[in-house]
Amino acid sequence: MEPSERAQAARDRVPRIDPYGFERPEDFDYAAYEEFFSTYLVILTRRAIKWSKLLKGSGRVQKSMTVKRYIRKGVPLEHRARVWMGVSGAQAQMDRNPGYYHRLLQGQRNDSLEEAIRTDYYSPAMLGLKTDQEVLGELVRTKLPAVAALMDGHGVLWTLLVSRWFICLFVDILPVETVLRIWDCLFNEGSKIIFRVALTLIKQHQALILEATSFADVCEKFKELTRGRFVTECHTFMQKIFSEPGSLSTSTITRLRERCRAKLLAQG
Repeated sequence: MEPSERAQAARDRVPRIDPYGFERPEDFDYAAYEEFFSTYLVILTRRAIKWSKLLKGSGRVQKSMTVKRYIRKGVPLEHRARVWMGVSGAQAQMDRNPGYYHRLLQGQRNDSLEEAIRTDYYSPAMLGLKTDQEVLGELVRTKLPAVAALMDGHGVLWTLLVSRWFICLFVDILPVETVLRIWDCLFNEGSKIIFRVALTLIKQHQALILEATSFADVCEKFKELTRGRFVTECHTFMQKIFSEPGSLSTSTITRLRERCRAKLLAQG
């Protein structure tokens, strides 16, 4: 069968709407997805059995090394709501604040609770977003100095390249199954996962990025980072984010955030 015929056959077999209710993009590679999912389905089935055993008879999902290991290997769709609520702390907040959502609808507010869940990614100044983009720049400077030098040489600001990665948490940027696998880990391990994903995308495509010869070329190369088999094959991708960037502790991220935030505030 010719490649074009194989692609059309895959398009006919794979639904246009994915299992999560999202319409697949126009340039979606149906053939590559079908090939990937035929093997990934075996992994999903195996993980579902293990998760069902782990959660059987238990109450709230709590963080542990076992749960962390399981989450890194993927949370089945049928368990995601329960796991996300547990490891993120949302369930604990709900238990401590019963009926808060309905009171909020009636105009009652709890400023301390809102402050606990609000992030300055989405404030008018977007200081949190700007800070984390600077943190990524510092990490690239340390771990991928050739890429940092190229960026500096062409005067490319990180905000032009990765703002959507951070502010959308990769939604509508990476394939939905990959995004959900990222979120599995994000809710459990915190925002350092965002940096692991970003660094992995950049490191995996370092040779491609270094081919850029102009400002515009750098921007075009970065658009290619979030396409193709590497990001579609989510199980392998998630293994890579915990190996490719090397050591990346929460304390390192916290320290860099403090430094970059102070720098941005000093700049006004």
